[in-house]
Amino acid sequence: MEAYGAVDELNSQIGVARAHIKAKKLNAILKGVQRDLWVLGGDLASELLTANVPRISREQLDRLESVTDELNSGLPRLRRFILPGGSISGAELHVARAVCRRAERRTVALSKVESINPDVLPYINRLSSLLFVLARTVNKTQRVPEEEFVREK
Repeated sequence: MEAYGAVDELNSQIGVARAHIKAKKLNAILKGVQRDLWVLGGDLASELLTANVPRISREQLDRLESVTDELNSGLPRLRRFILPGGSISGAELHVARAVCRRAERRTVALSKVESINPDVLPYINRLSSLLFVLARTVNKTQRVPEEEFVREK
């Protein structure tokens, strides 16, 4: 219950971010992720051996990695950690990334007590990377500079 509740929360947070993103390509990417998350939530809520249940697949994972790599190639290389934030939609995507990490922790806990689809955890893990790259992309598109974390002396 905790795992798919966290996935549902993640889906909702992505919806909030989408509501503020004007770029059609980025919005379409996030809409696809939301559809995947509906499948993933159902996947987690169903016993692994149940027939006719849509499941997250390696194909969806590969697509996620491909989009992440494509978007990341258009960003400046990171030299330091960055502070989450920037534009409203960039900050919302950083929140979605943090919620995604929580969903991952809850799913790991679930996987210790019952069998789950082996593609679910890698998908959630890679999704957090995509959300980070999307936050950076949105901030770049909106010309909002990233703030690097600099340790105070």
